[in-house]
Amino acid sequence: MSAVLEHRPLAKLDALQAHADEFTGMRRDIHRHPELGFQEFRTSELVAERLTQWGYSVTRGLGGTGVVGQLQRGTGAKRLGLRADMDALPIVEATGLAHASCHTGVMHACGHDGHTAMLLAAAQHLAEHGDFSGTLNLIFQPAEEGLGGAVKMMEDGLFARFPCDAIFGMHNMPGYPAGHLALRDGPAMASSDYVGITIHGNGGHGAMPHRAADPVVAASSLVMALQTVVSRNVDPLQMAVVTVGAFHAGEANNVIPPHATLRLSVRALDRDVRTLLQQRITALAQQQAASFGCTAEVEYRPGYCVLVNTRAETDFAREVALELVGPGRVTLQAPALPGSEDFAFMLEKVPGSYLLIGNGDGTDGGTFAGHACMVHNPGYDFNDASLPVGAAYWALLAERFLVE
Repeated sequence: MSAVLEHRPLAKLDALQAHADEFTGMRRDIHRHPELGFQEFRTSELVAERLTQWGYSVTRGLGGTGVVGQLQRGTGAKRLGLRADMDALPIVEATGLAHASCHTGVMHACGHDGHTAMLLAAAQHLAEHGDFSGTLNLIFQPAEEGLGGAVKMMEDGLFARFPCDAIFGMHNMPGYPAGHLALRDGPAMASSDYVGITIHGNGGHGAMPHRAADPVVAASSLVMALQTVVSRNVDPLQMAVVTVGAFHAGEANNVIPPHATLRLSVRALDRDVRTLLQQRITALAQQQAASFGCTAEVEYRPGYCVLVNTRAETDFAREVALELVGPGRVTLQAPALPGSEDFAFMLEKVPGSYLLIGNGDGTDGGTFAGHACMVHNPGYDFNDASLPVGAAYWALLAERFLVE
C-alpha cells in the first residue's frame, strides 16, 4: 500500500478492518475477565505488554492501575492525549454469550472493554503506520464507574508528567447505528452528586402517634417536596434531575421508628444549576423536617462535574469524523446526556472533546439485542462492528492533530 493511499480515510478503515478479528478477540478476552475499579490488574498488564511490544514508552501505576503509553515522532511540538477506560461493573451478566464474564457478579456492562480494544487497535496502527510529528499520549484509565479514576491519575501527576495540548475520549452509545459518530460542543454530560438525608424524629408506639414525631411522614413529605426543586426552582430551559433512589425506615408495622433515611441522585448540565440544587435540597430537607417536629441531617457528596466539550477541539473532532465516515454517519450536535463521566475532570484541566460511537439501534434483525439495549444492563454487549471504526477514528485524529 502506498504512503499516499494509506493517508486516505477509507484506506485507514480498510487497514483497521483487516485487524478486526485480532482486536475482537482481545475485546472478548477482556470482557470475559472483567475487573472492578482500581482492580484492573490483568487488563492493565495486557495493555502495558501490548504497548511495550509496539514500541511505546510505558508508565504503569498512575491512579493505581492506570497505564500511559507514549510515542514520539519527528520534531513536532504538539502533544495529544487519547483516553480509554478499563473498569467493569458489579452486575451479574445475562447475555448468554460464549465470551460472557467468568467472574460472577462482575460484568463489562458499559463497553469499557470495547473502548480499551479500540484504543489498542489504534495504538498498533499508529506505531506501525502512523504518519505524525509530535507526542502521542495514550491514557488507559481505571475506575471510571463512580470512583473517580481520572482524578486519581491526575493526582499522580498525569498531566504534569504527560502534558497534553488537547485530550479526547470516546464512549459507545446504544441507540445510534453501529459505527455512527455523534459529537457535541458545550455541556455534553451532566454532573452527578450523591445526597444522603437522615430525618431524626421521636419513635413511639404505632397506636399513639401523637406522642411521637414521625420521621416516616416527614420523609414522605420531603420526597414529594423535592419534586418541586426541578419544576419550580430550576429555569425550565435548563436540565436537572432529582431522583430519590432509596427510602429506609423502621422494621415493624406497629412501631414509629426514630429515623428515616433517603438517598438521592442529583444531576445538572450547568454549574450554577448544580449549586442551586444543593442549596434548595438542603433547605427543603431541613424545613420540611422542622414542620413535622423533626430535624434533618444532610450529607451532600459531590460526584462528577459537568462535562464540557471545548468548541475548537470539538470542531476539529467533527472534521475528522466527517472525513472518516461522511456526513450520513455523523451527528454534528447531538443532544446532551443526563449520564455522567469522569473524563469531565480531565476536560477541566485540558481542552478537548468527548464523543459517542454508535453501538447499534436494533433496526438490523440479525444484530444481537444486547447491542441496542442501554449500558449498565445485564444483557448488554459492546458491538464489535464499531471497533475498527473507532480505532480508525483515533488513528486519523492523531495524524491530523500531530502535524508540524
